[in-house]
Amino acid sequence: MKEERTILVIDDEKDMLEICSRIIKRMGYRSVTFNDSVEALNKMLDITPDLIITDLQMPGVDGFRILEWIKENLPETLVVVITGFSSIDSAIIAMKNGAFDYLPKPFKLDQLQFTITKAFQQIELKAENQLLRNQLQEVINSENLIGANGGLQTIFKQIGKIAKTNVTTLILGESGTGKELIAHTIHKNSHRSIGPFIPIDCASLPENLLESELFGYERGAFTGANRTKEGLFELASGGTLFLDEIGELSLALQAKLLRALEEKEFRRVGGHQLIKVDVRIVAATNRDLEQMVASKEFREDLYYRLNVISLQLPPLRERKEDIPLFVLHFCAKFARKTGKVIKGCEPRVMELLTQYSWPGNVRELRNIMERAVTLAENEVVGTQDLVQQVLEVNREPMKGNEISTNLPYREAKELWMNHLEAHYLPTLLDRFDGNITRAAEWAGIDRKTIHRLLKKHHLSRIAE
Repeated sequence: MKEERTILVIDDEKDMLEICSRIIKRMGYRSVTFNDSVEALNKMLDITPDLIITDLQMPGVDGFRILEWIKENLPETLVVVITGFSSIDSAIIAMKNGAFDYLPKPFKLDQLQFTITKAFQQIELKAENQLLRNQLQEVINSENLIGANGGLQTIFKQIGKIAKTNVTTLILGESGTGKELIAHTIHKNSHRSIGPFIPIDCASLPENLLESELFGYERGAFTGANRTKEGLFELASGGTLFLDEIGELSLALQAKLLRALEEKEFRRVGGHQLIKVDVRIVAATNRDLEQMVASKEFREDLYYRLNVISLQLPPLRERKEDIPLFVLHFCAKFARKTGKVIKGCEPRVMELLTQYSWPGNVRELRNIMERAVTLAENEVVGTQDLVQQVLEVNREPMKGNEISTNLPYREAKELWMNHLEAHYLPTLLDRFDGNITRAAEWAGIDRKTIHRLLKKHHLSRIAE
C-alpha cells in the first residue's frame, strides 16, 4: 500500500481538474483541486502538498507567479506545469525557473501517471540522499571515518581504546581499505595529537635510501652526503611514525628497526652517537606476516613486537552497507572540486555500485566516482557516467590470462594473488580428499594458512 501523499492541482478548467483528480486517486494518492489560483495560494501552506500540478495560463494568478511563490515558500516541493501545444516555449521557460516537468494539453492519461510516478521517484531519491547525508555527517563528526555499521564499528571502538595508549599497533588489510586513515585517526585521538604524524611507504624506496630516510645520516656517510640529515624517527619524536607496507622491509633493515623499537634509540647512517627518541609506531601491511615468518621472510621477533595490538580492516565487498555513504561523500567532494551541482546518483547506479566486488576497495571507488562526477552532465550521476567494469558487475573478476590495467601494479598483483588462492585451494584439497593436514604438508604451507585462506575466500572445509 502506497504512503498517502497529497497532490495539489490548480486549473481554471473544471473538466481538467476532474480528470486529474480521478487519476490521482486511482494511483492511491490524495487529490486536492482548485479552479481559483488565488484561493490555492492562500491555502497552500495549510495543505503542504507533496507535488503541485498547475496550469500556466489562468485568470487571477498565472502559473509563473505560482511557481515563483512556491520556490520562495515551499522550495522542496516539486511543480509540474500544464500548457497548451501553442505555448510549449512557456513550459520550457517555466522549467528553467524551477519547474520539475510539464504536460502539454491535451495529454493522455498514461502521460499524467508517468509524470507523477517520475516526480515521486525524484522525491524519494532526494529523501534517500538526505538521509545518507545525515548519516555521513554523523560519521564524519565521529573519527572522520566512513562506516555505517558492521566490521568498522568494532574498529572504531578499538581505536577509542588504544589511541590513549602508546602501544605499537599493526593494521592489516587489503590495499585501498584505508589503513593510513586509520593510523592517522589513532594519532589524532591520542595524547600525541599535537605532535607530528609522519607516514612512509616502505615499498616505495630501495633499501639503502629507506634506511637513511628512517634513521638519517651523518655528513660524509656516503657519496653525496654533504650535510647531516635527521631521519623520520627523529622528526616524528613526540608523535607517531606510520610504517606502511612493513612487509616489504629487507631482513637487514628489519633487524635495525627491531633494535630501534626495543631500545628507543638508534644511530644515523655513518654515525656513532646513539640518539634517543620518543615515537609511537603504527605499522600496516596487506601481506600475510604469519606466512612470511613461517617462510623466514620476516623476523618472528619483529612480528611479535609490532603485533601488540592488531586491527583487521574488512574489504569493501564485505561491508557493502557502507558503499552508499562513500558514494555520497565522493559525489559531494568531487562536485566541490569541479564546481558542479551533484545531488546524488540514479537508483540503478547505486545498485550497480553495491553489486560490484571492488577489488581495489575504497581507493578504486574513489577513482571511479571522481571520473563519474567529472563526466556527469546532469545533477545526478547516471549509468552513462560509470566505467565499463562496474556496468558488467556479473562478469568474473579474472578470466583466463586477462590482466586488468585499471589498477596500479600493486592492486593488480593482489587481485591476481586472490584469483590464484581462490582457484588453487579447491584443487589442492581435492587432490588430498579434503585432508588439510596432508595438503599443507605437500604444498609446504602450514594448516593455519589454509584455514585462513578458506575463510578469506568463503570455501568449505572438507576434512582435517
